[in-house]
Amino acid sequence: MKKILLFIYIISGIIIPYKVHALDITVGASTWYAWGTRSENVQDYSIRNNNNYAFDPTLFYGPALSIKLTYDFNMTFVYLYSKFNYLEEVYKDAGGKYNVESKIKRSDSDLALNYRLGNYFKVFLGAKYLAYEIKLSYDDTDDITYSSNSKHTSIGPGLGFSITYPITGNIFILGTLSGFYLYSTGEKFEDNGLYDYKKSKPVNMTVGYNEYGLNSNISVAYYIPQVSTVISLGFRFQYFITDYSKYEPFLIDSIENSFYGITLAATYTFSL
Repeated sequence: MKKILLFIYIISGIIIPYKVHALDITVGASTWYAWGTRSENVQDYSIRNNNNYAFDPTLFYGPALSIKLTYDFNMTFVYLYSKFNYLEEVYKDAGGKYNVESKIKRSDSDLALNYRLGNYFKVFLGAKYLAYEIKLSYDDTDDITYSSNSKHTSIGPGLGFSITYPITGNIFILGTLSGFYLYSTGEKFEDNGLYDYKKSKPVNMTVGYNEYGLNSNISVAYYIPQVSTVISLGFRFQYFITDYSKYEPFLIDSIENSFYGITLAATYTFSL
């Protein structure tokens, strides 16, 4: 089934209006070199040795788009994608623990309608989409592979504000802050003995959850008028909680997720 990617992270921190035309369109690329941490609140600590993980730095990348509808309104869209791995320790029984490898694919996307408040500020309302594909596996001493796979998707509204403040002629400080609340389409979870190796058949279930958190970004941008291009360099922080507690009993009650790192973007503006 084809998924529609909707997003809320405002890219007014990438896009700087410089002249009003009938229709201004800005296209470009956005990157985020980020570190991450994950903290799990689990129900049964006897099978988990460590519930706090740090991800190796990973590069998120994707397209950015803005369409200026009127002098006061514009639509913005950003999509970021990344793949990364991490190791965790899991107890299989009272006798020992094993390193479990996790391979993660993540999509993070925002769509927003922005309204200009004066020369420096904007407010925006939009939608955010988050998706993960997670594959966990390990080989025991008998060379038997145990695994757990899950597909995690959520979508929901968000709102926030942004600021664009000129320092000198073509140099600007840009900042955004937004919050979001997401609803899950259900996390499809398949366990093939990773947490309970005594099971003779794989366990398949769909688990509900909600996610809520915030995005923030600050950057410095340089506008090159000869080529109608903006280059921006900055820092982005994202924090959100995945909450399973309102739904059927699950191994994990909630997960705190943090990602932070350096952003770099380049956008080009043209008119129709």
